[in-house]
Amino acid sequence: MGEMGKRKLDTGWFAARSTEVKLTGVELTTTHPPSSPDQPWMEAVVPGTVLATLVKNNLVPDPFYGLENESIIDIADSGREYYTFWFFTTFHCKLSGNQHVDLNFRAINYSAEVYLNGHKEVLPKGMFRRHSLDVTDIVHPDGENLLAVLVYPPDHPGRIPPEGGQGGDHEFVRNLLFLISMHYSSVQPMKIVDPHLVSSFFDNYKRVYLHATTGLVNKSARVAECSLNVQVTTEVKGGFCLVEHLRTEHVSVPPGASVQYTLPELFFYKPHLWWPNGMGKQSLYNVEIGVEVKGFGESDMWNHHFGFRKIESEIDSVTGGRLFKVNGQPVFIRGGNWILSDGLLRLSKKRYQTDIKFHSDMNFNMIRCWGGGLAERPEFYHYCDIYGLLVSSLSLYIGLQTIKYPIELEPLWRVASNWQLSYRVYLQDFVWQEFWITGDCDGRGIPISNPDGPLDHELFLLCARDTVKLLRNHPSLALWVGGNEQVPPEDINTALKDELKLHPYFQISTQSGNSQEDIFPLLDDPSQYLDGTRIYIQGSMWDGFADGKGDFSDGPYEIQYPESFFKDDFYKYGFNPEVGSVGMPVAATIRATMPPEGLQIPLFKKLSNGYVEEVPNPMWEYHKYIAYSKPGLVHDQILLYGTPTDLDDFCLKAQLVNYVQYRALLEGWTSRMWSKYTGVLIWKNQNPWTGLRGQFYDHLHDQTAGFYGCRSAAEPIHVQLNLATYFVEVICAILVVNTTSDELSNVAIEVSVWDLEGKCPYYKVFENLSVPSKRTVPIFEMDYPKSKNQTPVYFLLLKLYNISDYGILSRNFYWFYLPGGDYKLLEPYRKKKVPLKITSQVFIRGSAYEIRMHVRNTSKKPDSENLLYKNRFIERDSDGDFDVASLEAVNSRIEEKKEGGLIRRIFSRFQHEANALRVAEVNGTEVGVAFFLHFSVHASKPDHKEGEDTRILPVHYSDNYFSLAPGEEMPINLSFEVPPGVTPRVTLHGWNYHTGHTIL
Repeated sequence: MGEMGKRKLDTGWFAARSTEVKLTGVELTTTHPPSSPDQPWMEAVVPGTVLATLVKNNLVPDPFYGLENESIIDIADSGREYYTFWFFTTFHCKLSGNQHVDLNFRAINYSAEVYLNGHKEVLPKGMFRRHSLDVTDIVHPDGENLLAVLVYPPDHPGRIPPEGGQGGDHEFVRNLLFLISMHYSSVQPMKIVDPHLVSSFFDNYKRVYLHATTGLVNKSARVAECSLNVQVTTEVKGGFCLVEHLRTEHVSVPPGASVQYTLPELFFYKPHLWWPNGMGKQSLYNVEIGVEVKGFGESDMWNHHFGFRKIESEIDSVTGGRLFKVNGQPVFIRGGNWILSDGLLRLSKKRYQTDIKFHSDMNFNMIRCWGGGLAERPEFYHYCDIYGLLVSSLSLYIGLQTIKYPIELEPLWRVASNWQLSYRVYLQDFVWQEFWITGDCDGRGIPISNPDGPLDHELFLLCARDTVKLLRNHPSLALWVGGNEQVPPEDINTALKDELKLHPYFQISTQSGNSQEDIFPLLDDPSQYLDGTRIYIQGSMWDGFADGKGDFSDGPYEIQYPESFFKDDFYKYGFNPEVGSVGMPVAATIRATMPPEGLQIPLFKKLSNGYVEEVPNPMWEYHKYIAYSKPGLVHDQILLYGTPTDLDDFCLKAQLVNYVQYRALLEGWTSRMWSKYTGVLIWKNQNPWTGLRGQFYDHLHDQTAGFYGCRSAAEPIHVQLNLATYFVEVICAILVVNTTSDELSNVAIEVSVWDLEGKCPYYKVFENLSVPSKRTVPIFEMDYPKSKNQTPVYFLLLKLYNISDYGILSRNFYWFYLPGGDYKLLEPYRKKKVPLKITSQVFIRGSAYEIRMHVRNTSKKPDSENLLYKNRFIERDSDGDFDVASLEAVNSRIEEKKEGGLIRRIFSRFQHEANALRVAEVNGTEVGVAFFLHFSVHASKPDHKEGEDTRILPVHYSDNYFSLAPGEEMPINLSFEVPPGVTPRVTLHGWNYHTGHTIL
């Protein structure tokens, strides 16, 4: 019996420039295969781009470092041949006599010739389409197979227009990249193709039906008598799998035929539902479809994680913004725009998991896959399914011949020329997935060169259909969008509207009385549609987004006064798909990505109107730095803390501004939840390169303080301060935000103000409060700082907690100055020595570390009768849907979502404590707030070189950039992996602790 299933071909590849290879594809795969990475061959990065391969082999400099990108020749200057590359590998494939083998390409940009054992096949053009070649008669079933692929760039690579802008010559390919995603699969005569899973709901989600339609291809020359088996399982406590359904259908498929077969519906009673992040558990079932052929046995197998959920969307009558409902519950959208994980497409499941977990950690519930990025890979959606990130899929409209960005559907090879992101020519949750429509590269931006782009409309639609089939079974995928800030040409738009129309069942609100038998005999099965379950919106500023009419009404994209986000006139439309601001990373990232001349901080140029203009160095400008001032509108927010003295000082003060800026942005939107807004998406969450704008973590995976500002502001249950009334009217309206489906009752708010001397001039508790679900409620007006003897700079600490057990539902720490003032008194405060005590335990599982810490400000003894100082945060039951009544106060711990409960429990047997409880103390004798504490993890290296970046990344923190009032303690958890042979070292920094203290 031969081997069954799939095998990825992602290792052992060589690559060479085609002009340097004097052999034909037939010769490479018969008599003269390359056997080692000797000239002109080199080790290839697969998946990845040609540029990634060249970087790996030191043949071009790293385009993400400094200005090195400028030294890489652009395809517009070099010509296509220069970036036409051969890729070569070998593989073994053991087959039985009646098995078939397919060579599968998830995507190639842009076309290719495939040679296998001397036989040639040509892959047609198109970057967002899959290819499958039946190579049964070509492979050597018991020996080595030689595979060579010649990848061609787009036919007409273009140029950036001299005047810049979002236009181009509609063949814009500034950073052309080619990538292949490829594997081979072995099957018996029958092949399963693109199953479609859909769920329908009745009786208030108690009765649920699973619908399934799958393609079946008979690769044999005789009628295939098949048993089509469907199995649905779910994981139960203890790590075991429960079989929910097992059904077999008998199907006859004519020789050589391709058929669509719709299975009878499967009934579920009260299944666990899939919920977005913050609303409940992301319950996933494993659906397995297998086919057995009489006389051959098992032929093919397909499986997919599936979540039962219903997404509805409409234009809200109150706000005019687009409103989303999941399982009948309205969802207030707080998320951001996603570009892609890595500009050279060095993509991996591990990197995707980090990216998506970061979004979940920020409490985001939607990711917009921006149209200038790529139609994301199933691996991306897999982790969005797990972490509850709704994805909005934007249709990137680009001239399907050449591209501005690496936007291949799922590529594995790409060829790249100069990589440069120039934003607005710019280069976690529901997911909003856009197709490939954007003025950045389709010729319809300014200057306009092709008003009817893309070039090949039929090919565009072919790729769009294939993308839908690839992604449609993911519960996190929320909607399809035609384009970024524009709509597709009329013929494409009409076709997409028709082919992505909703099934009639999904055009109406969930029925509570009708039975499945009443509805579906009258309707086609919903799984027979291309999608049918998600809306299609023609563009990112239409139909409930921005002004709804397509005018450029998103943004702004610059620094704001924090209180501006709360004001009536800040943004007047119900749903903003793009609003952006600053994104300076930490100093260590700047040093790791720029040479010494790039470490110069901006010059602060005083203008005649009293404002300050920041003048960045050329490298920062090249990496699209956004200033922390906007002359004429916003005074420099970094200078509020005093003039920075060096890079470290500048980046630390930038983190203070990042935290305040992004917390205020989300709190401002949330304060008008449902009354003015239905959602907001921040531009943008991350950078695919070493950019210096709009990001919550950098390309190296180190978080900015803005990450934790968002994490605080986007809590499902949140206590916050309305900054507009504070700064303008000196009246503070404290708001409790409850975005869950349950009422909060028997809760209280503790308010304390702390001055720079460590004293508490204001303290109040407001008890017996109730907050209805899905509401932002003003609770009370605060007296301070209207009272006498207020201090110029002070800290405000808000805590929302359960009266019954002092369990903290939300904690929010602010710092303020009086109107007309600044934060410069914090500069001498840095010298204040506030003592800390850190207790920690280390748990090790192989290379994975988990560190559980408690950090206490010991400058003052806490009130023993008030247990709030312990910050015992609420943790909800993760086994069911969100239920406020189930919340319990526990000591904080790390809770990672794993993919297999049983494996997780077996694996935990090998976990061990590295040692007993450790205690570290930071000496100090003064009373005060321990301000802006942040941890980092480093590799302890005896041969450490000066200036070497020793950070271990990524690290997941339960919180960071936090502050502690006198006597207060905070549980902090860290999780990370270390390279082999490396011992980690945990370091604490802070405003009062700028020299750094080694904790572990």
